[in-house]
Amino acid sequence: MNSADLGRRVGVPSTALFTDQYELTMVQAALKAGTASRRSVFEAFTRRLPEGRRYGVVAGTGRVLDAVENFHFDDEMIGFLRQQEIVDEPTLQWLADYRFSGDIWGYPEGEVYFPGSPVLRVEGSFAECVLLETVILSILNHDSAIAAAASRMSAAAGGRRLIEMGARRTHELSAVASARAAYVGGFDATSDLAAGFRYGIPTVGTSAHAFTLLHDTERDAFRAQVDSLGRGTTLLVDTYDVTEAVRAAVEIAGPGLGAVRIDSGDLLLVAHRVRQQLDELGATGTRIVVTSDLDEYAIASLAAAPVDAYGVGTQLVTGSGHPTCSMVYKLVARAGSAEPDAPLVPVAKKSLGAKASKGGRKWAARRADEHGVAEAEVIGTGAVPRELAGRELLVELVRGGEVVAREPLEAARERHVAARAGLPMSAMQLSRGEPVIVTEYA
Repeated sequence: MNSADLGRRVGVPSTALFTDQYELTMVQAALKAGTASRRSVFEAFTRRLPEGRRYGVVAGTGRVLDAVENFHFDDEMIGFLRQQEIVDEPTLQWLADYRFSGDIWGYPEGEVYFPGSPVLRVEGSFAECVLLETVILSILNHDSAIAAAASRMSAAAGGRRLIEMGARRTHELSAVASARAAYVGGFDATSDLAAGFRYGIPTVGTSAHAFTLLHDTERDAFRAQVDSLGRGTTLLVDTYDVTEAVRAAVEIAGPGLGAVRIDSGDLLLVAHRVRQQLDELGATGTRIVVTSDLDEYAIASLAAAPVDAYGVGTQLVTGSGHPTCSMVYKLVARAGSAEPDAPLVPVAKKSLGAKASKGGRKWAARRADEHGVAEAEVIGTGAVPRELAGRELLVELVRGGEVVAREPLEAARERHVAARAGLPMSAMQLSRGEPVIVTEYA
């Protein structure tokens, strides 16, 4: 990874209050008890994948790094905490000087993960690490859910172009994060200009039904759009009568018309009819874009249709039914004292239900079969077995509080393509099933 400060850097306000109150009250109690400075290891992982999903996708890592860098308490925040009597004065003084100074390792963005995978490992004093729990989980849970849905849609699209169009279906800031995660998961462009500005994602967009309805006739609308945007534009042809609209579109723009968009009706049937009509009119190079509340199943059902691109909104930005990954952030090891060289002691919650966790500072590696196809996610503590050397998954992200692994978003996108290609072919199936490879503990 490149540690250079890459891409457009947009000012990020302090993330310090993107947390739960009990993080601060734990710090207060630990400071008073003398345990706040004990060296600790926290890990973010999920106990299970969303029902029916065969793999997860790590997304949001770059945003986590930004959040950690910007986690500091300014005077106004300290004043708020003091006024509300959230914590005592010694804790406020400690918070005023807070900067994360520990280390973070994790799966690189775009990598796939499975139940138990230590997606992120945060090491430092207990107090400085515990404060980061909520903001880390809020980013990873959201972005990884969107990226997983995007990955499934990308697999279903079979190489056809995918456009993220969900900004109006979610919170305005979630829309930007969703576009970023969708790009990691395989989408090609977004309609959201804020995402294009902040992350350099290609942006697209032409017109909606309102533009057609504004004009006295559909032809007037098409002519205005072509005159302004050129013959390579995309004309929306389902406001009134699709057949008449396609005929008018080609007559006005000529056979060099860029594309037509279909947003309603039986998309499979209409796409075939439109393709035949375009070809008969000589517009053999005009592409067909379909929208209309698509998900991975609808995209797969259009595999035999003459469709060139899909626009996806609601189902993408809501994780296609799974808007979170249920990741948790757990203390897995801590020192027995505040001494810098005190050895780490594995710790874990005991539970009669499904919430038990495994203690110890973990590594992870992916074992492959003789054909190079992944067959197991191996997780352990201590030394990595010789046969798994070189296949470790965690990489260094932050060292001594400094980010050392910032990279272009394109790198995460390319990494996901490679990671998904290394899974068994059944990973691409949309039918419900168990994780495509097993998790083993060494």
